Amino acid sequence: MKKFNHEQLNIGVLLYGCGHHQAAWLMEDSYIEQIGDISYYQSLAQLSEKGLLDAVFFADNQSFPANADSEMPAFWLDPIVNLTAISQATKHIGLVSTISSSFSNPYTAARQLLTLDHATNGRVGWNLVTSMSDLEAQNHSMSALPPHDRRYQQAYEFADLMDKLFTSWHKKDFIHSRTTNQLIKHEHIHSFNHSGEHFQVNGPLSTPSSPQGKPVAMQAGASKQGIALAVKHADAVYSVSWNLKQAKAYRTKLNNAIQQSNTPNKYIKVFPGLVTYVAETHEEALLKKEKLDKRLPIENAIKQLSTFVRQDCTKWSLDEPVPELPPVESFDGPVGRYETILEIIEDTQPTVRALLGYLNAGGGHLTLIGTPVEIVDEMERWFKLGVADGFNLMPPTLPYSLEDFVKFIIPELQRRGLYREYYSGNTFRECLNLH
Repeated sequence: MKKFNHEQLNIGVLLYGCGHHQAAWLMEDSYIEQIGDISYYQSLAQLSEKGLLDAVFFADNQSFPANADSEMPAFWLDPIVNLTAISQATKHIGLVSTISSSFSNPYTAARQLLTLDHATNGRVGWNLVTSMSDLEAQNHSMSALPPHDRRYQQAYEFADLMDKLFTSWHKKDFIHSRTTNQLIKHEHIHSFNHSGEHFQVNGPLSTPSSPQGKPVAMQAGASKQGIALAVKHADAVYSVSWNLKQAKAYRTKLNNAIQQSNTPNKYIKVFPGLVTYVAETHEEALLKKEKLDKRLPIENAIKQLSTFVRQDCTKWSLDEPVPELPPVESFDGPVGRYETILEIIEDTQPTVRALLGYLNAGGGHLTLIGTPVEIVDEMERWFKLGVADGFNLMPPTLPYSLEDFVKFIIPELQRRGLYREYYSGNTFRECLNLH
């Protein structure tokens, strides 16, 4: 297994609503009125660029059930259009859009991504998903999502086809010679005639290949099929790990899949999600979390927890320790989230209210609370142990938690030589030190 040669970690930020904590919008100083305003996202990206972050990233959901008054319209804007507006207000930061292989037309998606990549001189990445809900499928002429295995069969073909489209011809073949009356070298530009189970595309794409070769490919699936897709196509993956134990297990699973593949020397960067509450003292950082947790809509949070643990939690005392839960071996529901809940309980011995706060600010990702030194100590430990090549920041509030990260944590990382002091590469691929 080839070890990636790097000394500095990468950090991107996942922008969502007023922040990832479900009570963020309820705070008196929240920016809830601006979540449909393009200038809000431009300002968040400019703040991220001030902190020298690698990328801004948008997840996506192509439905809006609106079945409760507290439903957040966080996916108000199309991610590629939003990133295009952001690109005009920034100079360096990477721009990562989620693309669904279940709903997207590959030709259109490839053309949109490459257009933005040319417009930004190579700052684009894309995160391939298969989508999760029947409500989304019903907005795309389907009665329901196909089964998991079938969605991934389509995703494999989609990713293969996107690679063909991304590299179907090169700008160097656009020679525009007035003296010879020759615009292109047509003999270098060919149809590739893709004919698969899900897609038929002759090619080539009307847009030439990217200034960075092709847009950076991200992936986030943790299932066996998701990891197999990442091994074949991804440059980097987003992962979910509450603690070091889960992070090590994920890295081992990914490495084993790489070693058993046709590319055993490939290295894929891993970016776990990261939620931070930082202040000059540990006590101040705790207060930031407690202030949010106290505003959490408890009824909704308890209902969600009851679903996660498959029992009625409405009678639990909010400020008492979490009652003992059955071991994972005897649990008959979705195991991944339940395992994370058990890990949170074991690590923090939380009250019920504190547990709800952890789950409702990032959904079980690594959560660090404390001073810059305390937080960077743990980030550095994950980095040096090789379980994280960087992190996907999930600020509990926006812009305030992101401001805190830029003000407190970035300088501490730089002091230790763990983070850049200026943008050195021109493209997103160079920024991530990918080859």
